[in-house]
Amino acid sequence: MSQLVENINPQKLRGGYYTPKDIADFLCKWSIQEDTKSVLEPSCGDGNFIESAILRFKELNIDDEKLDGRITGIELIEEEALKAQNRANKLGVEKNSILNSDFFKYAKENKHKKYDVIIGNPPFIRYQNFPEEHRNIAMEMMKELGLKPNKLTNIWVPFLVVSAALLNDHGKMAMIIPAELFQVKYAAETRVFLSKFFNRITIITFEKLVFENIQQEVVLLLCEKKVDKGKGIRVIECENLDGLNSIDFAAINGSNVKPIEHSTEKWTKYFLEEDEILLLQRLKKDPRIKNCNDYFKTEVGLVTGRNEFFMMKENQVKEWNLEDYTIPVAGRSNQLKGITFTENDFRENSKEQKAIHLFLPPDEDFEDLPFECQNYIKYGEEKGFHQGYKTRIRKRWYITPSRWVPDAFALRQVDGYPKLILNETGASSTDTIHRVRFKENVNKRLAVISFLNSLTFASSEVTGRSYGGGVMTFEPSEIGEILIPSFEKLSIDFDEIDTLIRKKEIEKVLDIVDEALLIKYHGFSQKEVNQLRGIWKKLSQRRINRTKK
Repeated sequence: MSQLVENINPQKLRGGYYTPKDIADFLCKWSIQEDTKSVLEPSCGDGNFIESAILRFKELNIDDEKLDGRITGIELIEEEALKAQNRANKLGVEKNSILNSDFFKYAKENKHKKYDVIIGNPPFIRYQNFPEEHRNIAMEMMKELGLKPNKLTNIWVPFLVVSAALLNDHGKMAMIIPAELFQVKYAAETRVFLSKFFNRITIITFEKLVFENIQQEVVLLLCEKKVDKGKGIRVIECENLDGLNSIDFAAINGSNVKPIEHSTEKWTKYFLEEDEILLLQRLKKDPRIKNCNDYFKTEVGLVTGRNEFFMMKENQVKEWNLEDYTIPVAGRSNQLKGITFTENDFRENSKEQKAIHLFLPPDEDFEDLPFECQNYIKYGEEKGFHQGYKTRIRKRWYITPSRWVPDAFALRQVDGYPKLILNETGASSTDTIHRVRFKENVNKRLAVISFLNSLTFASSEVTGRSYGGGVMTFEPSEIGEILIPSFEKLSIDFDEIDTLIRKKEIEKVLDIVDEALLIKYHGFSQKEVNQLRGIWKKLSQRRINRTKK
């Protein structure tokens, strides 16, 4: 191993937590059959999968002598590789089946080798944290397979893709993968690759988190290169690990499989029934339906670099005599109670001592600033606030850039449902809330109301990202992709909707907007509206329930 590898914390280098026995046993039982001649585990750690694979072969009455050479494990950390080999030896596999090596180097040097089964739990490591010598080979091999990785690519992606390329024509791959496979952009090419490479993909998800001590949501990815029937993708949801025991693959065989699109679209939609998927696909091409990008542009809020210093409460502003040197800012989504943010809303938040006053002195050199500003800046420097990365790289650390006032706000993180909030103040927002600029001639009030419909809500659940904590997150580009019906001549009482939102009566709001916008304005059937509402509820409750459990 290189010195670089030796100097990295092994847990960080492996990028993960070892696999629960129930999962390793399940994946081996699914993938390893009597005719399985070769099994590869590309990141075997201390041998959980190796042990499960050996026990699976024994369950199939394959004796120790015939086991030698059937299982190959690869592990980068020498100490872990020795543990894995010792576990194999204790189970009667004497031949050295564990290689202390980098998987990508092994794969590059052994492209001619093909395997019946590849199993494992690839490391979850950010691009920049993976040793360069190994990373370069991984990225090179991905490019050879037609993919274009970038610096956002997590290392589980090339593990998955390169492993797939080492399968024979009838091969199976069974992996534990972050649920990010469903929804992040850096995995978009991977979704396309998998959909084209395999005949059938089965994804098993869990209502509860199954790895102790981490909030990372994982899925079990079962891929088959060749099947006679039931080609496509299916999702099976279990409450917890115990649910794995009730899955009977012999019984379900090719059932519940949906056609898979060879596109970069997120796979969240495959939690839906086929008719629900087809409805969303049809509406996406419907000329009545637009993207939010057609009406407004979404950008991140301003980045202070240190909210503790820059974001002040009303009593702090008075204490430092900075009334003339702050601007109003929305700092949290719970400060935006309606679909409009008014001067009264701002005053109420201020009285509640919420940190919504952004310190903003004149953009001048320190010695030219008013005494009150100098005094507060000195305090900040005594606390070391000027030494953070964001503040350190500025010309004047105490000046927050990009202070423009948006037409509206868009929630970056969503619990129950997404919304736009019309900005009727001079407030900007921090980067916890996105800023919206409407295009010319767009009716801002109608845009804000029209966002509150069952189609847009359903689309947002497919477009956003949820990581196991129940909250859905949107990047600005993702908000732009959300579907919204055209609304140019719609007539709805804005104040009534604002009042209902403040009372948290979202179902009443949807009933009103769906009736006016979808049914009367665009001619949707009640059945279609009910179906769209059902899609939203199904997907939103799925993510929210994860928090409750």
